[in-house]
Amino acid sequence: MKTLYDPTREELTEILHGEPRYRIDQLWTGLYQQFQTPYDISTLPAALRTRLAEVLPSSLIEIKRVSTDNEDTVKFLWHLVEGIYPIETVLMFYRDRATVCVSTQAGCAMGCGFCATGQAGFHRHLSVGEIVEQVVRSAHEAQLRGRRIDNIVFMGMGEPLANEPAVWGAVERIHGDIGISARHITVSTVGIIPGIRTLATRPLPVNLAVSLHAARNDLRNELVPINTRYPLSDLIAACQDYLAAKRRRVTFEWALIDKVNDTDRDAHELAELCLQLSPSAHVNLIPLNPTPGWPTVGSPPARVAAFEQLLRRLGVNATTRQNRGTDIAAACGQLAAGQPVAITAKAKSKSQ
Repeated sequence: MKTLYDPTREELTEILHGEPRYRIDQLWTGLYQQFQTPYDISTLPAALRTRLAEVLPSSLIEIKRVSTDNEDTVKFLWHLVEGIYPIETVLMFYRDRATVCVSTQAGCAMGCGFCATGQAGFHRHLSVGEIVEQVVRSAHEAQLRGRRIDNIVFMGMGEPLANEPAVWGAVERIHGDIGISARHITVSTVGIIPGIRTLATRPLPVNLAVSLHAARNDLRNELVPINTRYPLSDLIAACQDYLAAKRRRVTFEWALIDKVNDTDRDAHELAELCLQLSPSAHVNLIPLNPTPGWPTVGSPPARVAAFEQLLRRLGVNATTRQNRGTDIAAACGQLAAGQPVAITAKAKSKSQ
């Protein structure tokens, strides 16, 4: 069933057959520029607003929203239209920008044990409309605070490139209708090589972020199981091809786990990979955020700083991400949509 943000403008014209073109324009502007619900678009007659609610319902049902004490991070918990699978969206306010972190799947099938979404398992892909509506609803919240959305990151629940057609449909809508520049849209992946290669053929030069977390196959096989299918040598080759096609920097995400992937050896191995893409690779260091189903902890601040400094000495462009929303389980790796997360067999073995 199509929901409010699924149809293209042309499809919307067909669905609302008989309505004059200017009504479609009013509706489209209200949805994508003013971030209004159909009920709030006062230029539309009441009968049309009622018709819209019947044929194109909203895809997201808000269950709850929580924010940090200083309200710089807001997490939305939604049910999808069938009212079964919950997803989450995170809106982050910075001094000079506002960023929306969107989900692309209900759950995730990648099985990364240190990620709460991966621990919860996979339910289904999200549609174009279900992805876009997260941005629209977040933009409305920002608008109420006198702010506008500047950046979109596909880093919420799910593996974006396992749902690449819907993700790309959402990228086109976010870029073309909401007006976010491709330079401010980032698609993240754990390393789905066919998806990276498809993304390289797409017309917009969006940013690519790869959740790397280990720079040798044996460790990455454990932390990011998809590495057994797409090993590091093939992944780096795909990233090189993406750079050649788009000439945009590739970011490697690295969740620092105490005494697991934060050693000097790990830094040297990571630097060796990055220098194959130099100078167009950037490392984003993220101290591991706590999740109920993974007993290990993030690297202490001193070790994070030392790891970053070593990477820089080795010629790698690296920064440490400022954690946002940890206290409301809205930070990287913590999104589980309110679902209880069981301790995996791997996690149990590590804790014994």
